[in-house]
Amino acid sequence: MGELVPGGNQALPDGALTIRVPGPFDLSALITGEDGKVAGDGDFVFFNQPTAPGARLDGDTVTLRPRALRPGAARVTLVISPADPGTPLGRLPAPVLSVLDERGSPLARFTPPRPSQETVLLLAEIYRRGGGWKVRALGQGYADGLAGVARDFGVDVADDGAAAPASPAPASPASARPASGAPVPPASARPASVPPVPAPPTPVPPMPRVPPTLVAPASASAAPAPAGGTSPPAGGASWQALDVVNAARARAGAAAVALDGRLTAAAEAHARAMAAHGALALESPDGTSLFHRIAAHGYRPLTIAEHIVSGPRTPREFVDYCLEGAERRGPFHDPAVVHLGIGRADGPTTGDVYWTAVWAQPFTPDGLLRLASEVIALTNAERAAARLAPLAPDPRLTAAAQAHSDDMVARDFYSHTDPEGHQPWDRARAAGAAHRGIGENIACGQRSPEEVVRGWMNSPGHRANILKPDFTHIGVGHATGSRAGTYWTQVFGAV
Repeated sequence: MGELVPGGNQALPDGALTIRVPGPFDLSALITGEDGKVAGDGDFVFFNQPTAPGARLDGDTVTLRPRALRPGAARVTLVISPADPGTPLGRLPAPVLSVLDERGSPLARFTPPRPSQETVLLLAEIYRRGGGWKVRALGQGYADGLAGVARDFGVDVADDGAAAPASPAPASPASARPASGAPVPPASARPASVPPVPAPPTPVPPMPRVPPTLVAPASASAAPAPAGGTSPPAGGASWQALDVVNAARARAGAAAVALDGRLTAAAEAHARAMAAHGALALESPDGTSLFHRIAAHGYRPLTIAEHIVSGPRTPREFVDYCLEGAERRGPFHDPAVVHLGIGRADGPTTGDVYWTAVWAQPFTPDGLLRLASEVIALTNAERAAARLAPLAPDPRLTAAAQAHSDDMVARDFYSHTDPEGHQPWDRARAAGAAHRGIGENIACGQRSPEEVVRGWMNSPGHRANILKPDFTHIGVGHATGSRAGTYWTQVFGAV
């Protein structure tokens, strides 16, 4: 295995490559041509849009098949940013990038100089040279976040107030997490009686999401097992952790949660899968996500949250680690959480310990109505702040929005365009809506109405739909499952 230094390069064999960067980071990839620019939204692979032709992101790992990349692709740049947004990379463990061949044999490794205040680091690039491919170590930092990287690579990051595009462009299907609103343009307002005319995509920046993949500090990961003892079995760990969890909830004034057998079975299966593959991820290499496992065990959540952790060896160490971070401790204090499932598994060769915790509120029709009403109330609060009239709920737009969220979960895609090519205005018309203009926002991965509306407002294209003066009505859909866990849809109508 070659140890790379900044600027160093190494030839790569033909076939699939595995690029892994473990730790408290979000890993992304930018696919570019010879000009160093992306060709469109589908060239940005990250936790909200984890697949592209020839590239797939699973947690801390990118699987790359260079010869299957889109036509004209000549370079793939690997980028990391902190899993906790706003944390300088200098406060985190040093990242280590490993490149492996399709048999899992190590090819190259790169440990960049330790960054300081940067919030994004270009780690390495896989690039075409002649008839083959090579890897080059970079280690270039950015202080202005992913937006700065996106602009440099040709992503059109619109300014606030930019007009919505003339027609929504389909996003790359999210056949893997992730998770929140991918960088897809919102549907513009458009007369329902006019057939949609394709227009060039106008990218909007990705919506931020608090990643659920949580990695314990290196010191915890390396902690030795208790002397003279063995780790408790998964079921025992669940019950022990429940006592510690409920004690923490009592201190926060939240009601106790109950251990649910279906969630526990799903959490245990997911923890075992991570241990077997030696990697933290919401999705296993075979494409099975934690949320697929939850559905398979028969639990239908209204709201869902999760912790994916490696390192702590006992239930108390696991809970203590989760309570250390403000965002990590959120589910411990959430009064809406009713059920909990916890799984623990040991790595068969490394001895690492993998934990999965799932927090849920069970689905009810009334709960779904309350959730949608919260999204509408938060949306109207943003309109009121902009001195715009509130949007009135419309049952036909609600039916269209809910059907689209349900469809994205059921058929495992993430796009404004469904597999048959239907657009937002087609779905609104099918639901009986007669509005002259239709717009749509989608997102996946956000765990609360506050988080999803905040994400939409932080994205200029989605914000333009929320603050469009012509819109008068709204419908909201929400569904859980598939790969990202949660799928949200807003459909707007103009009379």
